[in-house]
Amino acid sequence: MSQSLDAVTSTTAPPPLLETPAAAFEAARAYAAAVEPTAAERDRERRKPLEELRLLAASGLLGIRVPNAFGGPELTRRTAIEVIRIVARADPSIAQILLPHYVSHEIIALDPRAHVVYEPVLKEGARFGNAVAERGTAHQFDMRTTAERAPDGGWIVTGTKYYATGALGARWIGVVAVGPQGGPAFAFVPAGADGLTLDLDAWSSFGQRATFSGTVILDQVHLDDQWVLDTGAPPEVPPPSGLGAFDQALHAAVDVGIARAALEDGAAFTASRTRPWPEAGVANAAEEPHVMRRYGELTTQLHALEALLDRGARLIDDAFAAPALTDENTAAASLAVAEAKAYAQEVAVGIASAVFELTGTSSTDGEFDLDRHWRNVRTHSLHDPARWKYVHIGNHTLTGTPPPRLPTL
Repeated sequence: MSQSLDAVTSTTAPPPLLETPAAAFEAARAYAAAVEPTAAERDRERRKPLEELRLLAASGLLGIRVPNAFGGPELTRRTAIEVIRIVARADPSIAQILLPHYVSHEIIALDPRAHVVYEPVLKEGARFGNAVAERGTAHQFDMRTTAERAPDGGWIVTGTKYYATGALGARWIGVVAVGPQGGPAFAFVPAGADGLTLDLDAWSSFGQRATFSGTVILDQVHLDDQWVLDTGAPPEVPPPSGLGAFDQALHAAVDVGIARAALEDGAAFTASRTRPWPEAGVANAAEEPHVMRRYGELTTQLHALEALLDRGARLIDDAFAAPALTDENTAAASLAVAEAKAYAQEVAVGIASAVFELTGTSSTDGEFDLDRHWRNVRTHSLHDPARWKYVHIGNHTLTGTPPPRLPTL
């Protein structure tokens, strides 16, 4: 089923301008508190979070990365990463929908023609979606979607994209295509464009169900120049970039948020519902020393994971705050984020699974939907393989070799 224009989510009243990190965190916590009570229900019913996305549009969180020069607060990338983590604790599907919006701002900032989008973001809560991944190609970076010059001016974009997280309710969909000179071209396709079809109900994964990360079909979509940024021929040696580290940190924040949700919800269930083992001789499972010890281990792992994520976020901001992006500062950020992302794939998945050992059989009842934490983090953590991140981390430790300049690092 194709998405109609009625599903585009925005607000009629201007959202608040969140001018400090503290204001952004407060807004994120308030938003999280509003959407968390119905998160399990949305997961069970595979219900589109359209009302929740309207609340997001009204929250001010979509405008935190808009540059000062265009009326925005231009809060740090670390702030955006923490916002994603806070929202993911409440509903990771919505956090993942928010993620490509922040990444799109990094691309938009490269091209002054595209700054026309900043006013709708600030005044209407307009949001960006994502259409990057493809199927049936040789590998993740092999793309068949094309952006070609139209004979009468502008561009024509053609191709099919999958895993289109954030396309639901978006004002624009960020599409990565192959440009005329072989390098990437970034197209921001307005919702409702002729030739654009969204089949978001095609998303059938067992986790992150409410992202509706289905299919985007682009059939000769004609775009004005302002909506396409062509990077030209690919350079022999890519310049230093912090975009990959920022993108990966946002993804790690989703996993870290899920890990905290799994731990806290599991602990609450154990303390209130789980029966103690008879040999323990206690009245409550939370009084069992073995249960205490295991929760202590899981809590320590979570805190270590959160610290790794924050370290990576700080190094990203340090790189962008430096006079220039260099081999050294971008490699430091990429490696730190790779540690957090790879560790999250182990620890977050491990926490979401381990809590069932401590909550007991009753916690598997569909009424509680505690399994959504494992399903969500297992699904999302597969975004890119941890095994390659550990290879690059180990190679740097052994030989000092910097990581490759890839969008996944």
